[in-house]
Amino acid sequence: MAWCVCGLWLSVNAADNFSLADGSTLSGDIVTFNDAGVIIRLPGDKYTDRMPWTKFSQEGLQQLGQNPKIKPLVEPFMELPPTEKVKRTDTVQIKEVSRLAIPAHKSVIGGLASSSVGLFLLFLIYAANLYAGFEVAACRGRPVGTVMGLSAVVPIIGPAIFFLMPTNQVAPVVNITSTETEAAAAIAVGGAGAGNTAEALAAADIQVAAVAANAPASVPTQTFKRGQFTFNRRFFETKFAGFFKFPRSEADQKLELSVKTPAGLLVVQRISQLGQNEVHLEVLDGAGPQVIQVPFGDIQEINLKPVPA
Repeated sequence: MAWCVCGLWLSVNAADNFSLADGSTLSGDIVTFNDAGVIIRLPGDKYTDRMPWTKFSQEGLQQLGQNPKIKPLVEPFMELPPTEKVKRTDTVQIKEVSRLAIPAHKSVIGGLASSSVGLFLLFLIYAANLYAGFEVAACRGRPVGTVMGLSAVVPIIGPAIFFLMPTNQVAPVVNITSTETEAAAAIAVGGAGAGNTAEALAAADIQVAAVAANAPASVPTQTFKRGQFTFNRRFFETKFAGFFKFPRSEADQKLELSVKTPAGLLVVQRISQLGQNEVHLEVLDGAGPQVIQVPFGDIQEINLKPVPA
């Protein structure tokens, strides 16, 4: 009976020894534990602070893990044996995935022609090529049919060839009719006698030639058409320098400048300003002088003629 009581007392008061990470040993009984660690009762009814699981060595963690309730808490801090690591690594399986097939290599034109969107883009490019041929023909003074025909047969290259060619300059239309010439001829014929008609006609021819030779250069009407001339800043500066002055000289006031645009015919009193892509024209309307901005691309024809007497 005494031996039984002694054995029961030893089993109740026996303390566990736990090895720590610093090499020391801690003896006591586990009082409480959680994720943060464990509290151990030391001999003499003393208690430790809550000790984190990282303070225990691997042997101490193995000893604590023998308790089924503590084992899930200490397993994350326990080092796995090499054989177990290999087994867990071997469980990774790589599976083949389906891949998209790479389409066959095609040229740019072939790729565009293989879809409806590509065909539409090719149509737009071809139409733009024909329009470029029309504009180049108008700009360089070339036959529209010839340039557009070559553009249809040889796209892009055709308009480029004519664009690189020099502008085909066409002489302005000059009206050589002169009231002074007719008057001189009439005087010469009227002053001659009826029997001396041949001499009168000869004298008339001489006077007509003299009047025509002495006629001022600004009398003939000059016409500048789009396609025959390039309308830009330099063109206005060289052709119509007298229309920039204010007031205009007496000789320039005898000239009338008209500009034809899609909006109508503008009779210009003065050129007020020139830009890189447009000209500012001062015209007269019912309310008085008005400045109108006209892009160079909208000008179809320019006429310079003497003011009617």
